[in-house]
Amino acid sequence: MKTIFKTLFILTAATALLLAQKPSDEPTGFIRVVNAVAPGTGKISLLINGEVMRPQGYNLGDATGGIALPAGSHKVLIKREGVKEGGTTVALAKDTTVTLIPFAEKVPASDQEPGHFTVRLLRLKQRQPESGRTATFVSVSANPELKVELASEGGKWASVFVKRLTVGEVALDYSQGYAPVRVNGEVIKP
Repeated sequence: MKTIFKTLFILTAATALLLAQKPSDEPTGFIRVVNAVAPGTGKISLLINGEVMRPQGYNLGDATGGIALPAGSHKVLIKREGVKEGGTTVALAKDTTVTLIPFAEKVPASDQEPGHFTVRLLRLKQRQPESGRTATFVSVSANPELKVELASEGGKWASVFVKRLTVGEVALDYSQGYAPVRVNGEVIKP
């Protein structure tokens, strides 16, 4: 009797483990977030469908990896102390990546509330480059346009002018590591 019980117990446990490890057939897409919220204090909190994605938060300039989620609609919320939270709903399709860039925008005072910063989210959809490798630049600066220069391995600089809240691309001719970048003539860190 003990042997039968032990055998049934082992079979039940093995079946449960196999079922738990079965890969999901659910269509999956990805959300990536790149933090550009400068005003406020502390790190940002990223919540997707009400769940905190990383309890320690994200510093300015941090980027998440692709966060795998089932295809469908997902609510994304960004919070930072001293800044009014902002959010959006992402309709995620199978095998696609949506990149969100949260940034802070100054809202002037009104009769209802004093001036403040609020989180806005810029959404970039995945797309295939037309040819070769490219570097993509996005401006969330208050400046209407930025001059961005990207170095090549030959020491030449390629320029692109990036308008606020739009994407600028330039051919990437750098095979290893980070290519040097200048914004409005100043070298920036990768």
